Amino acid sequence: MRYAPLMENATRPLLARLNWYWILQVLGWTFVTLFVVLANAPYLDKPGTLVLCVYEGAAGLLLTDIWHRFVKSRRWNARRADWRTVWIGVALLGPAQLVNTGVASYVFVHKADSFKWVPMLLLFWGGIMLAWNVCYMTAITLRRANRFESEALRLDVLAKEAELRALQSQVNPHFFFNSLNSVRALIFESPESAAQMIDQLATLMRYTLQASYAETVPLKMELEAVLSYLAIEKIRFEERLSVTLDIEAGMEDVTIPPMSLQTLVENAVKYGVELSSTGSEIRISARRESGCARIEVANLGAILPFANSTRVGLTNARKRLALAKGESASLDLTENSGWVRATLQFPVAA
Repeated sequence: MRYAPLMENATRPLLARLNWYWILQVLGWTFVTLFVVLANAPYLDKPGTLVLCVYEGAAGLLLTDIWHRFVKSRRWNARRADWRTVWIGVALLGPAQLVNTGVASYVFVHKADSFKWVPMLLLFWGGIMLAWNVCYMTAITLRRANRFESEALRLDVLAKEAELRALQSQVNPHFFFNSLNSVRALIFESPESAAQMIDQLATLMRYTLQASYAETVPLKMELEAVLSYLAIEKIRFEERLSVTLDIEAGMEDVTIPPMSLQTLVENAVKYGVELSSTGSEIRISARRESGCARIEVANLGAILPFANSTRVGLTNARKRLALAKGESASLDLTENSGWVRATLQFPVAA
């Protein structure tokens, strides 16, 4: 665990790992130093002038870094931008740099003839410090806004993950209660069939546990779970239940929310097979249409207007689909020519 921060830092992009404060500090004060050198070009032949120019740039860098550390220690950089901080910084740093320049001028070039240069230098260094403080405060404001935006995105992701987990936890008990009821119906009538059903149920439980922490699963994996479920119901309904699969090549790798297809098949069995004395065929198809995946579960029957459990299950499935695939995804239930069709559709990459 002690190496985790280092590993996390190593995986960040190069630009994010750079210390931009010091990069900009050095570049900015290097530019100021070059400007001071050019302004003093006529006097560079005098001993100590070039050293004085370099010293002024280094002193400015040191003073602004001290101010930066003071602002951090007071946590002024963690609150909303207060531009009074800029004027305090200018009022402190400008005169401090002026004093630095005066002392250095005396030390390096032995210049102490008059004070006529003081207003001009105070205006110059005050302007430089004003520009530095404005840039510094702007950078702090932008960084704070980016941090808040990142935190908001992180909380949004966590909220969606929590909602998805809650929705999935609602699906699993409903499914297993139905399966256990099927086992109960057979346990005295046909112990061998009940044993086969328990084996299939164990397979389904394994899948559910594996998929419960996944936002999406491949359609192939979901289909395997659905076929295990239908094998359970086939033992129960025998010839009253028949299944037809029509899966287009390449659709096996398309991902869907776990247990979403299972929910549709459960409804088809419950309202198409169980409520019919002659049973029903269940048709499961999956194909691509105009850049979208279209997965359909159809059964003979009619949409029951007061089937509360169907509405709850479909509402749950729609929410999980929207969370996993975006708001453009849809799940529709239609009835046509004696067939009820539950159609799940969402965009897929080409």
